[in-house]
Amino acid sequence: MAGVNKVILVGNLGRDPEVRHLEGGASVATFSLATSESYTDRDGNRQTQTEWHNIVMWRGLATIAERYLKKGSKIYLEGKLTTRSYEKDGITRYATEVVARDMVMLDNRPEGQVGNNAYAPPTAADAPSQAQAASPAPAAAAATPDLSAAEGSNDDLPF
Repeated sequence: MAGVNKVILVGNLGRDPEVRHLEGGASVATFSLATSESYTDRDGNRQTQTEWHNIVMWRGLATIAERYLKKGSKIYLEGKLTTRSYEKDGITRYATEVVARDMVMLDNRPEGQVGNNAYAPPTAADAPSQAQAASPAPAAAAATPDLSAAEGSNDDLPF
């Protein structure tokens, strides 16, 4: 039986994405993502435990990260765990990272933007062609329908 290497995270960016543009035209974005979990300890005190994850995004996702993500942004991502080694000061070190395959932005519209169409989530058109991208374009456009095109006004919404 083949193994499964899948990671699903929902969290907030700990820093702005650092994006590098490589010679072949590919882009790579790296940033840290914080996931937190709260619980009540034996004494009845509320405790929060935060884990930090190193995230790597390639090509189209890196372009979207560069354009739309910033420190504090809330995202959902799916990817896989990878471990790489490097040498520093004569010592071999290891880094475990999550290589993202898909991402959905969970924030509302960016600060300072108003109106129904001021903010449109990134679509496949914002990313390089599928032949160039190693992973599929994010499903953010499908997850956030454009309600301005629906019949009636927003006052007709039940929530």
